[in-house]
Amino acid sequence: MAASLTPGTTLRDRYVIDHAIGRGGMGSIYQAEDGRLPGRVCAVKEVEYDADLPERLRDESREQFYREASVLARLDHPNLPKVSDYFTEGGRDYLVMDFVPGDDLKSLMDEARRAQRFLEPPMVVDWGLQLLDALDYMHHQDPPVIHRDIKPGNVKRTPTGLVKLVDFGLVKQMLPDEMTVTVIQGRGTALYTPLEQYGGDSGHTEPRSDLYALGATLYHLLTNQPPAEAKERFLRPESLVPPRQLNPAIDTEVEQSLLWAMALHPDQRPADASTFRAALQAAPSAAPATLTPEQTWRVLLARLTPLDRAIGLAFAAALLLGILATLS
Repeated sequence: MAASLTPGTTLRDRYVIDHAIGRGGMGSIYQAEDGRLPGRVCAVKEVEYDADLPERLRDESREQFYREASVLARLDHPNLPKVSDYFTEGGRDYLVMDFVPGDDLKSLMDEARRAQRFLEPPMVVDWGLQLLDALDYMHHQDPPVIHRDIKPGNVKRTPTGLVKLVDFGLVKQMLPDEMTVTVIQGRGTALYTPLEQYGGDSGHTEPRSDLYALGATLYHLLTNQPPAEAKERFLRPESLVPPRQLNPAIDTEVEQSLLWAMALHPDQRPADASTFRAALQAAPSAAPATLTPEQTWRVLLARLTPLDRAIGLAFAAALLLGILATLS
């Protein structure tokens, strides 16, 4: 689909289009400058509906867009781009968010593969921990927000090393009756899509669906090879190659965590994002840089053996006695 907005086009008397930075089946994403805040660069996502769609369905789709856009505008997390505006103009809907500089993870992976090397496991695990923070935040909204299209191309690494989940094209909002509504119809990308998501909007997508997609994404980033699709695995369970067979530098704990997250049945996956995160943190390659001091201590304590803890307690008791002796 060709980009519909040309450079210099101004939307809402405010957003001046610079150039298209991405295209999809339902529209394009543009880099633009905010005319009211000179120097602020933003990303404008355009949603264009099928011209043959009945007017009633177009109206319903637009209502869904505004409902979901209002949800996204309330999200505030360092690993998510901030949505600042949404509107309709010229028969198309637009979502305005922060422009995220840097390369997407697919580009970084492709570059490593061309150089016949793997991305460093500690770095990939750190990305996973950051994204799980974002998913934990999204999934704890009321109602929970489900992304549904996590993949390497939808995550960008900024120059500071922060990663952001940048594309909300298939985001869903879970309603109390567990039915969901969608801004843009779609089923995600097959390589990273769990079985339950193949039903489209009739499928039972839930937070653990995002965990599957993230597990598959990390698998691809660590091995330079995409995992077997869920449909193929259902027919041939052996088609999923254990990641350490492709890259022996992957920690056993990381491999186990990824395979756990990629279980075909949701009930066999981690219960939530924080559980998946704890499993990854237990790996030796888990970079503590993204952890708070409290989280770092929890990880270190979790890795101590009973003997280590006994020695530590004995040392602490001796130190305390020594301090008390000096005060007496």
